[in-house]
Amino acid sequence: MPPPLARSQPLERALRQVPGSSSGHQTEGKAELAAGLGAGPGAQPPAEGRGGGAGAGRGSPPPAAFCRPAFLQLTPEELRRADDHTGRAVQSPRDGRRRLPWSTGYAEVINAGKSQHNEDQACCEVVFVEQRPSLRGCLSSREGSGEKGFYFHYWALFDGHAGSGAAVMASERLHLHICEQLRELVEILQDPSPPPICLPHDTQTGSADTNQMSNAEDCGEVPNDAVPRFHLEKAVSHESLVIGAIENAFKHMDEQIERERASQHLPGGCCALAAIYLMGKFYVANAGDSRAIIIRNGEIIPMSREFTPETERQRLQFLALLRPELLGKEFTHLEFPRRIQPKELGKKMLYRDQNMNGWAYKKIEEDDLKFPLIFGEGKKARMMATIGVTRGLGDHDLKVFSSNIHIKPFLSCFPEVRVYDLTQYEHCPDDVLVLGTDGLWDVTNDEEVAGVVMEVLTSYEPNDPCRYTMVAQELVVRSRGVLKERGWRLANDKLGSGDDISVFVIPLGGPGNYT
Repeated sequence: MPPPLARSQPLERALRQVPGSSSGHQTEGKAELAAGLGAGPGAQPPAEGRGGGAGAGRGSPPPAAFCRPAFLQLTPEELRRADDHTGRAVQSPRDGRRRLPWSTGYAEVINAGKSQHNEDQACCEVVFVEQRPSLRGCLSSREGSGEKGFYFHYWALFDGHAGSGAAVMASERLHLHICEQLRELVEILQDPSPPPICLPHDTQTGSADTNQMSNAEDCGEVPNDAVPRFHLEKAVSHESLVIGAIENAFKHMDEQIERERASQHLPGGCCALAAIYLMGKFYVANAGDSRAIIIRNGEIIPMSREFTPETERQRLQFLALLRPELLGKEFTHLEFPRRIQPKELGKKMLYRDQNMNGWAYKKIEEDDLKFPLIFGEGKKARMMATIGVTRGLGDHDLKVFSSNIHIKPFLSCFPEVRVYDLTQYEHCPDDVLVLGTDGLWDVTNDEEVAGVVMEVLTSYEPNDPCRYTMVAQELVVRSRGVLKERGWRLANDKLGSGDDISVFVIPLGGPGNYT
């Protein structure tokens, strides 16, 4: 991810935590979602062992310590090599150690000196979602069946900037926030009938009978003799409930980073890309400029899009128009092809506003001399001349250089979630989902990634569980390049990626087919 061009000074005093927000003030039945975050009843480790972000759990190192994903199980010597900017050794789970779920492949490499440490983090988990004992007992059609929860598989990449603290915390805790949001939906998602529009008010005892909801409607705001149009209800699918749970989990993760950023030393922020496999479907959630694609029978299916000042220009401009005070009298919400010179006042220049995809001419006025809210293009595009991504977690203290203008109001923590139904297709062992941070995609396009995937997979037997790790390693190696006199170079002698690179390669057949 492109780093901010400038950072504000750190806060001079620690921010007080909101009462009831710390781990010692969680309400009964909630997963442990604050400092410490043990694997509570809603998040049990998989058989392969915890794969959380570096050092998850109560044995975590201090937030400022350099660490890599726990599932790599690096020795001290391997950790030293992983932190070497000169050699840039590729790291993957080693043979003979715990294998990732679904024989998932993973590889990473540190940057070429852009930051002190590798600011990417990764997490791979199998999480059990335990039903809340008090919710929806009145709606149960499975009473006495013994089904009290379900598992979801989880893979996530976090691309940190201005420090790795936010990425480390998110890698340890985002899956627990997702688990917490899904706990309320366990019984609903396991019931094939449409989700109820409104849950009953009494959720403490779980002893209400199935007639309570209809009784509530009879006695509530909607009388039986109401005009028929009042009874129209929007159809809500189970899939959309899962999407909403993931979106809310990202929001709660961002709020936790905000609460704990002072005490846990969490400067900066991170992009987040997560893939959740639940009940036959993949939910791919992206907030930032990482990317996910599916490669199925040679076909490329995009599962995310990047969120940058260019791709979110209209949203940012519209917010600036509605709340001009956020611009601090230093920026204009209008976009121009280049900076305007004072001598050009009164002339007509190309511009576009929040409603426009094309360009038009306008007469230059005094207010147009301010710096554009969005300036530059491609990887050099910046919002408020500071940051190159517009969605992610953290960045609560980020300000425009030498000013008191906060940038966080323009940043969104909400991901875009795309869904892929595995049950709709017959998948072969060569069909995969690839997750990668921008260090991969900066120098390698979708077609090149697909070519590497197919090339490597055809050289291994379909039932070889190491084949997906070899794909991940090859993707990282080819994007990093080879160190030459003029720096890291690709096979075509173009500049290789100098950024941190992290890649997951997930077989779409799941555990039943290939492991």
